[in-house]
Amino acid sequence: MSAPVPLLPPPAERLTVWGRLRDRVRGDPEWNRLVSWLSPLLLTALAALLRLANLGHPRTLAFDETYYVKDAWSLWTLGYEGTWGDGANEQFLTGDDGALGTEGSFIVHPPLGKWIIALGMGAFGPGNSAAWRLPVALVGAATVLLVYLVAKELTRSVVAASVAGLLLAVDGLSIVMSRIGLLDGILTFFVLLGFLFVLLDRRRSIPLVEAPAATEEQTLWGRIVWRRPWVIAAGIALGAATAVKWSGLYALAGLGLYLVVTDALARRRAGVAYWPMDAVARQGVVSFLLLVPAAFVTYLASWTGWLVTAGGYDRQTDANPFVALWNFHQAIYAFHIGLGSGHPYASPAWQWPLLIRPTAVWVGGDQSCGTDHCMSVISTVPNPLIWYGGVAAAVYLLYRFVRGLVERRPMPWTYGVPLVGLAVTYVPWLLYPERTIFQFYTVVMMPFLCLALVLGLRDMAGRRENPLPRRQAGERTVAVFLIAVVLVSAFFYPVWTGMSVPYEFWLIHNWLPTWI
Repeated sequence: MSAPVPLLPPPAERLTVWGRLRDRVRGDPEWNRLVSWLSPLLLTALAALLRLANLGHPRTLAFDETYYVKDAWSLWTLGYEGTWGDGANEQFLTGDDGALGTEGSFIVHPPLGKWIIALGMGAFGPGNSAAWRLPVALVGAATVLLVYLVAKELTRSVVAASVAGLLLAVDGLSIVMSRIGLLDGILTFFVLLGFLFVLLDRRRSIPLVEAPAATEEQTLWGRIVWRRPWVIAAGIALGAATAVKWSGLYALAGLGLYLVVTDALARRRAGVAYWPMDAVARQGVVSFLLLVPAAFVTYLASWTGWLVTAGGYDRQTDANPFVALWNFHQAIYAFHIGLGSGHPYASPAWQWPLLIRPTAVWVGGDQSCGTDHCMSVISTVPNPLIWYGGVAAAVYLLYRFVRGLVERRPMPWTYGVPLVGLAVTYVPWLLYPERTIFQFYTVVMMPFLCLALVLGLRDMAGRRENPLPRRQAGERTVAVFLIAVVLVSAFFYPVWTGMSVPYEFWLIHNWLPTWI
C-alpha cells in the first residue's frame, strides 16, 4: 500500500506574511487602486527630495558644466552656441554674460539637452547654479517614475515596480547626474521613455498578430499592423535621445531590431508559415516607417535655432541650410572618432562592470567641519550594492536566456528587455577602446541594471509553487538586501552631494584604491 499523501494546509497558511498582505490588497479594489497610485508618487517624491536638496551646491561650474551650461545660455540668447571670451566662467557666475560673442562655436553634441538646461536659467536667470541644474534634477526624478512604469509593464507587480523605483531613486550615480548640469541624465530619460513606449506597443500589437487566422492565406502570411501609435511615440522619444547625444542612435537601432524580433516570434506562435520573412520584409518595413521618420523629424527639429539663425558654426558653408548642417555633422563626427586625449578620470568601457574608476566631478576643501582637514567631494560612484548586484543579475538573466534557447525551453520574455537595454547602452562603447570616455556614461545603464536586479530578486524571493520555507527564506534575504541598499546610500550620500566631511570619513568611502 502506498504512503498516504499529506494534506496541504489552507492557501492562507501556505503563503508568507508578505503573500497574505499582497492577497488582501489585491482582494480590495480600493486598497489596490490606492497602492497603485501612492507607490509611484512616493518614490518620485523621494527621488525629487534627494536630487533637489541643496541643489545649488557647489556654486560654481562643476566639471563639464563649463561647456554645457554656458552653451545652454548661448542657445537661449542667440539660438546657437556662441564663443565665450577670457574670464567667462567667473563673470558667468555673477550673472554677467558679457563674455559671450556672436561668433559660432564648434560644439560636439546636439542642442536638445542644452535647451532643456537653458529652461531653468530662462526662468531664474544665469549665474544661479540651482537654476541651471533644476531641469536636470526634475528629469532625474521623472526617470525614477519611468523605471517604475517600465517595471510595472514587465512584471504586472506593484511590489517589483516599487523596488525598481526605489533602487534608482537612492542610487548615487543617478543622484549625482541629476544634480549636475550635464547631458547624460537627460539622455537616460529619453532612452527609457522609448523603451516604455515600445513595451506599451507590445501589449497592444502582439495580441493582434497572434489572433487566430481567419483564412488559409493568413496562415502563410501574418497580419500587417499599421496602427501602432506607441511605435511613433517611441520614435519621437529616441529621436529626442539622439538630439541630446548621438549615442541615442544605438537605442534607436536596438529597439528597431527588438520590434522585428518580437514581431517574428509572435508570428511563429500564431502559426504563420513564412514568419521570418513576414516579420522582416512586411511588418519590418512598416515598423521602420513608423519609427525612423518620427525620430529623424524630432532630431532635425532640435536644430531649429541653428537653422533659422545665421551665426552658428559652419552655418555659412552652404546657401542651403540643410547642406550646411550636414557639413557641420561631418565635422562633429570627425571629432568623435578622433577623440583620444588623456584624462585622469578616463575609464575604458571594459572597466565599467568592475567599477574601477568613478569620476570626481567636483572636489573642494574647507575647515567648516571643525577638524584640521575636511573634504568636499562629488563622486559619480554608484551605490556599490546596486551596481555589483545589477551586474550579477544581468549575467544571471543572460545565462537563463541562453540556457533556455539551447534547451528550447520557454523563457519569460521579460528577461530580454533589461538585456536589450544594457546591450544598446554598453556594448557599443566596447568598440571604441581608444576613445576618452568616463564611468559616468553608465548612468544610462542604471535603469536597466535596476530592472535586471529586480527580476533576479524576484526569482530569489521564490514563487507561489515553491515550498513555504523556501519562500520565507527568499523574501527575508531580499528584505535584508534592500535594507542594506538604503543604509549604504545613506552612508554615501555626503560624497554624492559635496558635503564637507572629515578627511578620514571621506577616505573610508573609497572601497577601491582607484576610487580616489
